[in-house]
Amino acid sequence: MTPRAFPPPPGWSPDGHRIKVPLDYGRGPDKTWVYGALRVRDGQAVTLNASSRNTAGYLALLKAATAANPDGELHLITDNLASHKSPPIQEWLDANPRVRQVFLPTGACWLNLIEAWWRLFRREALAGQSFATAEDVAEATRAATGRLNRRATPWVWGRPRRPHRRFRRRFVYRL
Repeated sequence: MTPRAFPPPPGWSPDGHRIKVPLDYGRGPDKTWVYGALRVRDGQAVTLNASSRNTAGYLALLKAATAANPDGELHLITDNLASHKSPPIQEWLDANPRVRQVFLPTGACWLNLIEAWWRLFRREALAGQSFATAEDVAEATRAATGRLNRRATPWVWGRPRRPHRRFRRRFVYRL
């Protein structure tokens, strides 16, 4: 996510016509990454922002996920990124034996249930928004995560069973 350094131009003119001028659009040097962890048992998520996608950001996510889940074993389903396998991460995992990483096969991101949650998050926090600074992105992340956690439900793979179809006029189907 890269914040804009200027407000977006209006999409419509005051008399109701679409503006035909090409947009002057540029991206600044600021970038922010949103890290997240989803507890599938009840649908609660933990998110945090970092200025880069590196070992320090992932380590901060691991600490936030263990703080949000103080007891029991944690099995973290993760991508095969180099920052997820780096020596500082391995040292932290050795010091915290209740936390285990399970790596996804390459090209099978659909196995990770947080990918569906990211779709909901993007619609809740980022759709139609224009952010001027990384702090705006962080505030939108906190607000959207809070809203999604308030209405969270357990996550399961697959679709729920279709309800049994009730026939209104049974005699028509027996002919």
